[in-house]
Amino acid sequence: MKRTAIITGGAQGIGLGIVNDLLARDWQVAVLDLDGEAIEELAGRHSENLLALGTDVGEEGQVALAFERFDAWQRKRGEPAGLDLLVNNAGIANPYSGPVESLALDQWRRWLDSHLTGAFLCVRSAVPRLRLRKGSIVNIASTRGLQSEPQSEAYAASKGGLLAFTHALAVSLGPDIRANAVLPGWIETGPWKKAAQRSEPHHSDADKRQHPVGRVGEPADIAGAVLYLADAGFVTGQQLVVDGGMTRKMVYD
Repeated sequence: MKRTAIITGGAQGIGLGIVNDLLARDWQVAVLDLDGEAIEELAGRHSENLLALGTDVGEEGQVALAFERFDAWQRKRGEPAGLDLLVNNAGIANPYSGPVESLALDQWRRWLDSHLTGAFLCVRSAVPRLRLRKGSIVNIASTRGLQSEPQSEAYAASKGGLLAFTHALAVSLGPDIRANAVLPGWIETGPWKKAAQRSEPHHSDADKRQHPVGRVGEPADIAGAVLYLADAGFVTGQQLVVDGGMTRKMVYD
C-alpha cells in the first residue's frame, strides 16, 4: 500500500516543493489549490500518482467535494481508504495588509479564511481518514507567527492561530493522529511558480548574510521538514522553525 497525502496550496511555491518531494518518494498525492491555471499545469506534468483539484479551502462545500473526489480516486485505484498525511499549506502569500486602522473587515476575513479556516475545514474532513492509518497533520505556519514587520496583522494573526490550532489538535487527536507545525522563514519560490509568474532568483550577498547557513531557503528545505514530521512517531504538538537560523541572528540598524 502506497502512502497517501493531501497537500493544500500544492500547485506552486512551497506546496509544490512538498508535492514534488513526496511524488519522488512514490507517495500518492492529492493537491487542493485555488489557482486553476497552476492546477492545470501541475496535472499535465505528473504521473498517475497525482490528483489535482481546483479548490478554495476557505469554502466549506468545496472542501467537502474535494474529499469526496479524493475518496473516489482511491477507490478507482483499488487502494484502501485512509490518509497518511495532511499538509495545510494554502493561504494568501502576501503578508502585508496595510495600516490596521484602515483594514476592512472583509479583507481581514480573507486572510483568516485562507490560512486558518481552510486548515480547520480540511482537518475536519481529514480526521476520519487519518485515523484509519494513524496519520499525521503538518500545518505550514511562518516565522511571522513569532515576529512581525509593520502592517502584517492579518497574516500574523492567521499564522499565530495555526500554531495554537496545531498544539490543540495534538492533544485532542492523540494518540491516533499527530499534529505539528513547520515555520518557514525566507523561502525563495520564484522558480516554483506557475509559468506566467515564474522567475529566477537573484540574492545579494547581504541577503545571504542574513542567514547563518549562508543562503536563502528553497521549497525543498520545507519538504524535508514535512517528511521528517510525517515519520517522527514521537513528535507531536511541536513548532519546527526552518529559516536558516535567521530568527536567531541579532541585527542592528
